[in-house]
Amino acid sequence: MKFDGPEGGPLLILAHGAGAPMDSDFMNRMTALLNEQGIRIGRFEFPYMAERRTSGKKRPPDRAPRLLAHFREVLDQVESPVFIGGKSMGGRMATMLATEVPVKGVCVLGYPFHAPGKETPRIDHFADLQCPVLICQGERDPMGQRAEVEGYDLGQAVELHWLGDGNHDLAPRKASGLSAEQNWLSAAQAIGDFIRRAVSQHTTAK
Repeated sequence: MKFDGPEGGPLLILAHGAGAPMDSDFMNRMTALLNEQGIRIGRFEFPYMAERRTSGKKRPPDRAPRLLAHFREVLDQVESPVFIGGKSMGGRMATMLATEVPVKGVCVLGYPFHAPGKETPRIDHFADLQCPVLICQGERDPMGQRAEVEGYDLGQAVELHWLGDGNHDLAPRKASGLSAEQNWLSAAQAIGDFIRRAVSQHTTAK
């Protein structure tokens, strides 16, 4: 696992998406922005992605049980509970894991509410969440646009932070007058605020 950011900051274990590694341009930039928020980031790769790095051959992600088993192994390496999250598929796995193991909260960058071209939402497990969840979502994300997501019953645990005109990488079109950097910074600030609130509530509850 690779760690970045202040050693004394709250730890967020961040999983990559289905098609890009833990050090993709998006993951690198979001890590840097989150570090500026005082958050320490731990990144890892699922086995299929680690194999791609050594063999050079692309292969699809493993099925959820194997991904979740590896995510649990990663959490066993750090002092628990921590914050967990991820990009797209990694974020979905984090929400699923949060129904099974104690974590302080979940932070998702572009939740894949449904498969491309499909309508069935992947939210049944949200009813079993035992911690707060923040989803930073692009308004025109093809895996969950604002108009459709706002019609879902996500439950009390889930908070949404919308990024103007953002796609699945949270990036807007030039015509919107916004930039990818602005949206990414907005997402990082929202996650920073979310984590600080959760840490404050945990401290007050003690």
